[in-house]
Amino acid sequence: MSDFHHALRSLRVWDTELPAFDPATAPADPLALFHGWFLAAVGAGQTEPHTLSLATAGADGRPDVRTVMLHDADERGWHFASHATSAKGRQLAARPEAALGFYWPVQGRQVRVRGPVATASREEAYADLHARTTGALAAALTGRQSEVLASPAALAEASEAAWRRAEAEPDADAPTWTLYVVEPAEVEFFQGDARRRHLRLRYRRDPAAPAGWARELLWP
Repeated sequence: MSDFHHALRSLRVWDTELPAFDPATAPADPLALFHGWFLAAVGAGQTEPHTLSLATAGADGRPDVRTVMLHDADERGWHFASHATSAKGRQLAARPEAALGFYWPVQGRQVRVRGPVATASREEAYADLHARTTGALAAALTGRQSEVLASPAALAEASEAAWRRAEAEPDADAPTWTLYVVEPAEVEFFQGDARRRHLRLRYRRDPAAPAGWARELLWP
């Protein structure tokens, strides 16, 4: 057995005490449960609980996935941001649907969100761009996300120029910066169990159901 396979087979999952979850006590709206689980992950010391996997597909139907940062989760949906000219931006323009995946191993929990993607207003995108650090603004001003890079030196030069501009012009705009909102059609909550009796609670959008959501358990 190679070192890789030995390491892979020796790893344990959820080497910690997992919280209890009773689906019968879950709220009628998935947003309230997400907020509660998110705060619990923060309280449990989960590293970077605001990062998530974002899956998209282009016009050719080929899937793609990457890790991005959650910018908000409200009544409209789950928010993230990127350049409209990036690979994800072009894919969302061609096929405006996405899936999100949160994984919080410190509590053995996952949350999955699927649905159509809307673009927020330019005013909201501008406010989002300036709600974070100088470094975040500089990264956005560097631009050219997903384009082929000639060399690390070219990135260093562009990044340095963007940092200088961000410090000199804290109100500078990046016109392609876009705030996206995943409007949930389905939201699934997964609670891991040491004996593999995992609990999966799925919310499906249903105008006829209480609070507009139907709830159902899934086999693990």
